[in-house]
Amino acid sequence: MSKDYYEILGVNKGASKDEIKKAFYKMAHKYHPDKKEGDEKKFKEVNEAYQTLSDDGKRSKYDQFGANYANMGGGGQGQGFGGFEGFDFGGFSQGFQNGGAEFDFGNLNDIFSDFFTGGMGGGRTQERRGRDVSTEIQISFADAVFGVTRKILITKTSTCATCSGSGAKKDTKMETCKYCNGQGKIREAKRTILGTISSTKLCEECLGSGTVPKEKCDTCKGKGVLRRQEEITINVPSGIRNGEMVRMTGVGEAVSKGTAGDLYIKINVASHPVFKREGSDLVMDLDLKLTDALLGAEYEIETLDGKIDVKIPEGVSIGEILRVRGRGVPVSKSKRGDLLIKLEIKLPKKLSRKEREIIGELKKEGI
Repeated sequence: MSKDYYEILGVNKGASKDEIKKAFYKMAHKYHPDKKEGDEKKFKEVNEAYQTLSDDGKRSKYDQFGANYANMGGGGQGQGFGGFEGFDFGGFSQGFQNGGAEFDFGNLNDIFSDFFTGGMGGGRTQERRGRDVSTEIQISFADAVFGVTRKILITKTSTCATCSGSGAKKDTKMETCKYCNGQGKIREAKRTILGTISSTKLCEECLGSGTVPKEKCDTCKGKGVLRRQEEITINVPSGIRNGEMVRMTGVGEAVSKGTAGDLYIKINVASHPVFKREGSDLVMDLDLKLTDALLGAEYEIETLDGKIDVKIPEGVSIGEILRVRGRGVPVSKSKRGDLLIKLEIKLPKKLSRKEREIIGELKKEGI
């Protein structure tokens, strides 16, 4: 049965890119294999769904052809063999006799899989890809506004630093793989009800490269990868929000003779005692004396990037907002949001006799 990428991410078919992105972050965090209740299979499905639905071109093809859109023939080939999608040939596992010749049906699923994914007669083999990895870090409110570079230590399967992933001992050469004669693929012929069908599979000895180490690396034992602790430098962009993720392509789990997965870092932003964020604007409260609210004044305010003087006009009201332009969250290299200052008037809890007399006079004046 064809995979429903929208159902996997828990969004409807008309979901926006932002909705798809948020759903992906939530599901990836939920199912990550490193978590106690993680699920590697579901994590891979979530990543597969996001890779398709976040790309306009892939999403359009998926909406038209379904999950097997990538295997649809092109250049006059029509729609390929999509009619077999979801059909299970496993029930023919017993084989049968026909004129003394026995035909094996037990692996017809594999045969059709090879046929439809380009595995037949010298077609392309699927590139090996490492597992995606996720982690999370906490940063300050100011670092979230202006961006920050952080270093973390993470344990994962990485490329061997000794042999740079080749698997070969230092100063030794690679040699042609004897199992596939340097082709990187092994050709197989199977007798089926359809006749003899040839298919090609990835060579398990050289993993598709066509070469193997003449002498294996002592560090990784010829695998080219090993599990180790690695220091990762994360560039957190300015303006990032709490719960958003930074994606680092190719920094996930490495695999021999393949492409490394991606690293996803969830950013947790600490709250600030003074400032809150509203879009690209920063919001703060400012307590005024009653006399300053009536007569006006100038206040020195500590912002996230230095002190500024703010002029309070006379006669301001409780809840009135003053806008200081360009002191908010950066939205580009040359543009920032604003600082919004919400005015609160601090009323005295006790009045002296003189203060009461003065206020009494003001009351007589109708103020």
